[in-house]
Amino acid sequence: MKEKNKILAIGLAVGLLILFNSCASIPKNAKGIEDFDVNKYSGTWYEIARFDFKFERNMDNVSAQYSLNDKGNVIVLNSGFNTKKGEWKKADGLAKFRGSKDVAELKVSFFGPFYSGYNVVALDENYQYALIAGKNLDYLWILSRTKELPEDIKDNYLKLAEEIGYDISRLIWVKHDRNDNPFLIEN
Repeated sequence: MKEKNKILAIGLAVGLLILFNSCASIPKNAKGIEDFDVNKYSGTWYEIARFDFKFERNMDNVSAQYSLNDKGNVIVLNSGFNTKKGEWKKADGLAKFRGSKDVAELKVSFFGPFYSGYNVVALDENYQYALIAGKNLDYLWILSRTKELPEDIKDNYLKLAEEIGYDISRLIWVKHDRNDNPFLIEN
């Protein structure tokens, strides 16, 4: 009987792990952009605004660098300056498409087998500005290829975020006042 319980417990644990990983999704009113070209998206992006959460708390001068590995997955290098500790920090991750590679709905992991949603819900035709929805309404980012964002793009992205259901008053506007990021590779 003990062996049967052990097998049942292992099966339950595996099932929960699969269920947890499959929960990496997208907010109800959001949709990843179609005709997405991951090669054009690759390179350096600056975080202009975000919802605060524990992994980026006290961070400014935040950037994300994306490149492809030989399997077509996206290698992620996030870095920023921790203002409380007075030092640069980085996090390495891996993003995979949840479905078709021409739809910008991915899942990203910085912690082994645990993934979370990364969904490009707005992107200009020149791949210079992006609005990113996380797995739910607790995660939102505005990215730019430069450290600034034009007002019209900002207004459009804020409006879209509100339409999706985000409380944009929660956004933190990221300061970019340093040029000494040791992890940053300029485009």
